[in-house]
Amino acid sequence: MSEFDRTVTDADLNAILGSDHHDPFAVLGMHLVHRVKEQCLAVRAFLPNASAVWVVEEARPAERHRMRKVHGDGFWEVVLPGRSEFFRYLLLIEGGNGDKRLIRDPYSFLPILGELDRHLYAEGTHLLIYEKLGAHLMTVDGIPGVHFAVWAPNAKRVSVVGDFNSWDGRIHQMRVLGSSGIWEIFIPGLGEGIKYKFEVKARNNIPMLKSDPFAFRSELRPASASEVWSLNKYSWGDTDWMERRRERKWHVEPLAVYEVHLGSWRRVPEEKNRWLTYRESARQLVQYVKEMGYNTIELLPVAEHPLDWSWGYQVTGYYCPTSRYGRPEDFMYFVDMCHREGIAVIIDWVPAHFPKDAHGLSWFDGTGLYEHADPRLGEHRDWGTKVFNYGRPEVSNFLLANALFWFDKYHVDGIRADAVASMLYLDYSRRDGEWIPNKYGGKENLEAISFLKRLNEQIYAKFPGAITIAEESTSWSGVSRPTYLGGLGFGFKWNMGWMHDVLSFFSKECIYRRYHMNLLTFGMLYAYSENFILPFSHDEVVHGKGAMLSKMPGDTWQKFANLRLLYTYMYGFPGKKHLFMGGEFGQWREWNCMESLDWHLLQYAPHKGLQLLVKDLNRIYFSDPAMYEMDYDPAGFEWIDFSDADSTVVSFLRWSRDRQDMLLFICNCTPVPRKGYRIGVPFEGAYREILNSDATCYGGSNMGNGGWAKAEPVPKHNRPYSLNLTLPPLGGLIFKLYRPEGRTTKLG
Repeated sequence: MSEFDRTVTDADLNAILGSDHHDPFAVLGMHLVHRVKEQCLAVRAFLPNASAVWVVEEARPAERHRMRKVHGDGFWEVVLPGRSEFFRYLLLIEGGNGDKRLIRDPYSFLPILGELDRHLYAEGTHLLIYEKLGAHLMTVDGIPGVHFAVWAPNAKRVSVVGDFNSWDGRIHQMRVLGSSGIWEIFIPGLGEGIKYKFEVKARNNIPMLKSDPFAFRSELRPASASEVWSLNKYSWGDTDWMERRRERKWHVEPLAVYEVHLGSWRRVPEEKNRWLTYRESARQLVQYVKEMGYNTIELLPVAEHPLDWSWGYQVTGYYCPTSRYGRPEDFMYFVDMCHREGIAVIIDWVPAHFPKDAHGLSWFDGTGLYEHADPRLGEHRDWGTKVFNYGRPEVSNFLLANALFWFDKYHVDGIRADAVASMLYLDYSRRDGEWIPNKYGGKENLEAISFLKRLNEQIYAKFPGAITIAEESTSWSGVSRPTYLGGLGFGFKWNMGWMHDVLSFFSKECIYRRYHMNLLTFGMLYAYSENFILPFSHDEVVHGKGAMLSKMPGDTWQKFANLRLLYTYMYGFPGKKHLFMGGEFGQWREWNCMESLDWHLLQYAPHKGLQLLVKDLNRIYFSDPAMYEMDYDPAGFEWIDFSDADSTVVSFLRWSRDRQDMLLFICNCTPVPRKGYRIGVPFEGAYREILNSDATCYGGSNMGNGGWAKAEPVPKHNRPYSLNLTLPPLGGLIFKLYRPEGRTTKLG
């Protein structure tokens, strides 16, 4: 058969040869054709590296039909006269070196992604889209292989490339499914671990190599290929935790969060300063967190990212845990071990922006697809990143399904949404003329607001007992209020204002603090406007801000005393607790994501003492309901005195919900010891000093009250009784009214 005898048209042939065909399945594979006066079957294949090809009938392997090369670039065809019934076949391919291999023809399979899947994704409601798009091991018609699918509606052509086809985008050209913009192909014979990318040819005919947005695993940076991976291999052992989690009510339970960057919490200097693996962290980190008394680990983003210095906040692989620390099942093991030890896992999640790396989401199909094309909407100039187009259903679906994915596949207990403020405002960090108002002329990003509400509704509906946290730095109203009350629906909000004010107060020289008492107390004016978490986060110990210890004024002794006092005050103030790693033992250096924490400091008593204080604060926090039950109820907090600026002392009470427990906090914010300091209290009796931040074991001067104080019938602070106390320098005290066993009457 000569070139002129072929059954394919010039247009289709050239489109295949030029890798421009939107539906190569209409040309390649088996087709019914008409020649002269009879129907025939034609089998076509584009195999540019083959020297000979045969069609082998599966039912009759002895039946082999040699194909003819009808074009010199490698287009092969065989016509079977008189045959009109389709049959299953294989291709026997002989390479240039004479080696032969027998394969299933990828172009012999029918479409796999159904119309309903495409419809749901197009309207943005396919919450399990990660089970459809991406690369999935499956068996089709008894044949094992990998199904690839990717959304690229404006592409001229999309191919799967990898080692299996010498990264040649001409060989496995995909078909587009109707008007969905989804391209797919099933390639038989491929298995787990195959590295691949999508070669996307834009309308300008320029091909781009893109990582799979839905990939479950990625190569270690700087390589960026996706890897075919199954997430169904791990056998979970956290059934009890997951069942109990459904009943958790975090707002009235203790929540003490230890924030961690896995790449720098601890390293292995003996092995070229390498990171700990997920499994090593599951042993070392989990045990440490348990010993410190925390019940929650928050991880800086674990999704795949190319740049170490981004700390994970510039994500290119939203559906794969970074390969820096191991495989997907290794991260599952980490979460599993946390749960078995009673520790919840929160991951930082980045829905606000994504980087411009060429292999990532940016300009994915040659157009602004995941991002807005207009830089007034689509550029984060502060960070050099792109802004998601939340108004596009497929994009909001991508993000919504991604959040659910981490709960579903990795059993995480919560997410902290990063940079929510940048999502809410169209003019965020933009000057006049650099942003576009919404349809009502306002600066609110209506699409992002709608997305965040839907996000929280879906998470709490599908995963009862989950935690969602917003990092939102403005006064946006109702961030942590239910959507049915007009809020965004988050469970909690970081109290950035409180953090800023309190750190500003404690960073001042003690002699000047009397003039800034409002910084210490102002937070109570809005403490119940949201469900707040009190964060001393990673953002506060980088970029020249100094480590927590180095922020404190005074000599070395005063720095440690100040930090112990600050932590005592935080644990007394209403709101859940959050501390970034290293702050618990007083690291001097600013955090460096490329180095381990300075664990050697724990050989020195002041650092060891600070660590012990944090451990004891957690112990008290979890043991006494007054510390956490009423975090979001004004009845749980009561000032005793916040106006003693001359002495720079504040005092307050915390109450349990049933009024059975009451704690008294006194904070002396100067290095001046104060003897005979009288504090008004509501009840007579003995008050036990359950914590003194100035105790010797914490590195203090051991000035205090001998562990007890007895209330006297001396009115003070509008209360009928008072305690005559010694306040240690830069010291925080916690007292608890002694109640003999059997006493159950309410205190107030």
